[in-house]
Amino acid sequence: MAIKAVISDFGGVLTSPLLGSFMALQDEIGIAPGTLGRAMQRIAERESEHPLFEIERGRISEADFLETLTSELEPELGHRPELHRFSEIYFDALEVNEPMLGLMRDVRDRGLRTALLTNNIREWEPLWRAMLPVDEIFEVVVDSAFVGVRKPEREIYELTIERLGDGIEPADCLFVDDVEHNVDAARDLGMRAVHFQSNEQAIPEIEAALNERGSN
Repeated sequence: MAIKAVISDFGGVLTSPLLGSFMALQDEIGIAPGTLGRAMQRIAERESEHPLFEIERGRISEADFLETLTSELEPELGHRPELHRFSEIYFDALEVNEPMLGLMRDVRDRGLRTALLTNNIREWEPLWRAMLPVDEIFEVVVDSAFVGVRKPEREIYELTIERLGDGIEPADCLFVDDVEHNVDAARDLGMRAVHFQSNEQAIPEIEAALNERGSN
């Protein structure tokens, strides 16, 4: 069966790796690498929900997320860190991955269906949309913060396919993501998938998948 639709992640696929943004944030506020991650893990263990996952589901606001994180970091650091520029620093460190963006533009030009599926933060929508010609390349955009579920939850993949419409089934889709368990979840649903690790690895794999069964 030929691929009829390509579903791409945003951060880490159409942009530079997200780790660079978190490292830039830690450098800017003067904390050691891993400090943010450990703080969020402590919150997750205490609250039984990871705060990043909660904000990506749209259940808490950016302001609440930052206040919770600030309060968690304060005892460890001995002062309240300044996190009000979190999104500014994060996006300043992100760069567009032009080769992957060009590939997705080419996919659309070939007549294939295109969707963007992102775990994101509601308040950040204007920031990430400003980086890319989103509506020019993607027919469907599914942002976790606006639909209440996130990758790798099955429902968000099913919703994306439903919004593509025209009888598109999981087996018709090629999914691209830089997080392995998101890729595994797509495969479990019946999609073909590429685990993005670099342009040099992923772009040939995507092209091979598109050409394997006559997608054009």
